[in-house]
Amino acid sequence: MHVFTDFYHNEVKLSFKDHPFSKQPKHVWVICRYRDEWLLTKHKERGYEFPGGKVEPGERAKEAAIREVMEETGAVLKKIDYLAQYYVVGKGGHVIKNVYYAEVDKLIEQPTYFETEGPVIFKKLPEDIKTNSKFSFMMKDSVLTYCLQKIKTNKKI
Repeated sequence: MHVFTDFYHNEVKLSFKDHPFSKQPKHVWVICRYRDEWLLTKHKERGYEFPGGKVEPGERAKEAAIREVMEETGAVLKKIDYLAQYYVVGKGGHVIKNVYYAEVDKLIEQPTYFETEGPVIFKKLPEDIKTNSKFSFMMKDSVLTYCLQKIKTNKKI
């Protein structure tokens, strides 16, 4: 388990074990690859980030992940795998989020991308994400760093 603080100085616990904090997390985040590139979305307020969001009532986390990727990018996934789960102890409560790694089959233009401006493709993630104001706070802590290392170790990229 990795323990660190996030962009807002909240304590974060990240684990690559199978659902160590909750079998039914309320949030999801999906690290996406499309044709050997990174598929992100541009949130209207937060900036560039991997797609994700809340699990709807009656929905499983993996179903929410697939839905959120479609809503925010128009991506149809060919593969999605559970990667990790993290627990954030925030000032107003806690958040438990599943992280998935997905490979995209195709992009379909959507009439709306909800709270985002749609898909954004990066050939390579910039080295300065942690300080780059164009990127969301979700991209700036060690969750992304550790998850990218795990994906690389598993030879998925």
